[in-house]
Amino acid sequence: MAFNGLKKAVTLSPCVRTLPSGVPAAPLLNLAARAPADPHDHGHGVAGPRSDSTPRWVGGVSRTASGLASKSYVTLSPTTPLSARFLHTSVAVKDAPQVPDFSHYRANDNDSNRAFSYFMVGTFGLVSASVAKSTVTEFLKTMSASADVLALAKVEIELASIPEGKNVIVKWRGKPVFVRHRTQSEVDEARETKWESLRDPESDEQRVKKPEWLVMLGICTHLGCVPIGESGDFGGWFCPCHGSHYDISGRVRKGPAPLNLEIPAYEFNDAEGKLVIG
Repeated sequence: MAFNGLKKAVTLSPCVRTLPSGVPAAPLLNLAARAPADPHDHGHGVAGPRSDSTPRWVGGVSRTASGLASKSYVTLSPTTPLSARFLHTSVAVKDAPQVPDFSHYRANDNDSNRAFSYFMVGTFGLVSASVAKSTVTEFLKTMSASADVLALAKVEIELASIPEGKNVIVKWRGKPVFVRHRTQSEVDEARETKWESLRDPESDEQRVKKPEWLVMLGICTHLGCVPIGESGDFGGWFCPCHGSHYDISGRVRKGPAPLNLEIPAYEFNDAEGKLVIG
């Protein structure tokens, strides 16, 4: 391997004593010496420096403000480690590092392990879905209506207990409901009325499912008062709070009420002879 030295200039401390005049006291060193004249220069120019002296760029003695200084060049070793890289023609496979054998740590790829893995994944997914369904179901149950509210959702009334021509007031979802068993004359009167000219036009057929049974909410459509039955100018209901009059079909005929009495959802259970409201 070839080594290239590094040259560095080093300034040495003065080693020659100087005279008071500044001239170095070096008895064996003649700074004024000149090289002998060249026979081929034909006497032109001043003789140059001595040929047997070391060139100035290599080193030498020079005068400084502090005295005579000597400068020399020395060869220093490199400050960083050097590494040689060589070309080679060896086969790459032989020089490649040996890779450890990890086959002992690899999973067994046979069919039994694969089937077991699929079984465990499927089982875990099924259990997770079941738990999620139960959680959602229980959460929705907490948001549903309580048992006492569900009990008031529907009301059953024995129709046989209401005589003809009489009213019954029942409570449904905190509201009063009027149930009237109308006579034939009341049915004829309700259907002979010119309902097209009423404030809230509605025929009697649209308000009842059976002609003899009238079911409606007992709340005045003006300000929510409870009208009085079998009173008023039209033989139906009268609201004493603000003077609204309703006929035998519950339609507003006079007063500040803007709409007819509301009809709730109801059904007839003919097998048991009951009226189911709600």
